[in-house]
Amino acid sequence: MAAIQNLVIDQGTTFSRTFDLTDANGVPYDLSEYTIVAQIRRGYASNSGLQFTTAIVGAAENGSLSISLTAAETLSLKYGRYVYDIKLTTSSEHLRVIEGIITITPTVTR
Repeated sequence: MAAIQNLVIDQGTTFSRTFDLTDANGVPYDLSEYTIVAQIRRGYASNSGLQFTTAIVGAAENGSLSISLTAAETLSLKYGRYVYDIKLTTSSEHLRVIEGIITITPTVTR
């Protein structure tokens, strides 16, 4: 079951967030064999979404990963509520590890 992490992103700013992933026993995930995929969409049924840039932070066996968006990417998002998730995949396994709601707050200065 995915952990729920709701986020707030200011429209038109650079966004980055790091997550430390552990299993039910508190043991960090070893990310060395996984591909990280993360998307934000307006709703669960949306046909299009925006891909986050993802990266392993530090040693893969420590279970830390980051997601990020550029200022131009966050500016392209209309303010409001979105959904997102982060999945770890291998050829034989697909794990949704984080999910939640993202609130995009509007910008005044452009």
